[in-house]
Amino acid sequence: MIYTTRIESQCPVAQGARHGAAPIPEEGKWVQAKEVKDISGYTHGIGWCAPQQGGCKLSLNVKDGIIQEALVETIGCSGMTHSAAMAAEILPGLTVLEALNTDLVCDAINTAMRELFLQIVYGRSQSAFSDEGLAIGAGLEDLGKGDRSMVGTMYGTLNKGPRYLEMTEGYVTEVALDKEDQIIGYKYVNFGKMMDFIKDGMDANEALKEASGQYGRFDDAAKVIDPRKE
Repeated sequence: MIYTTRIESQCPVAQGARHGAAPIPEEGKWVQAKEVKDISGYTHGIGWCAPQQGGCKLSLNVKDGIIQEALVETIGCSGMTHSAAMAAEILPGLTVLEALNTDLVCDAINTAMRELFLQIVYGRSQSAFSDEGLAIGAGLEDLGKGDRSMVGTMYGTLNKGPRYLEMTEGYVTEVALDKEDQIIGYKYVNFGKMMDFIKDGMDANEALKEASGQYGRFDDAAKVIDPRKE
């Protein structure tokens, strides 16, 4: 290590206040994180690409610095889905530091990794106060039955008003309106459940019926519309 002449000529002064890293909460313990292996936790990061035409939610389950589980959810850009596929192969087995410096192809996924890294190294993880953290598989459970991401897709114009297209429950098939043409409910199909029924041998039409539901005051509708056609 090279020092300048000015530094070499100075006398040493003890660092009396040096007390190490501040403890952060990790999986029910307070940890003074000094090395990558000191980091554990399950948490999420949200990222966006440079043109801001798409976004990514990245969830990682980290144990002793090593990524054990990765859930990559993207929206808004077709190329992101392919990048997400690559990221799901790359991330498990890396340390959080390696993952931060790995080209995950998509700007949004890289940004999500950066945001997630900041949370987890500062002790802001979802499992910060959970003894021994969350089991591997917690990311998959986040998706719910059918293993599909929770996506909300809404559209509206000043001239024609709002259209509900997809809710957490599923693909919206019908929207209920009252006498003043205001939305009071909707019907939907949960595609994840429907596909599970079909894979189990159920007839497709019966599976569609079983996976359908409604929300709100749908039965009180004065008019029902197809949000994609009307």
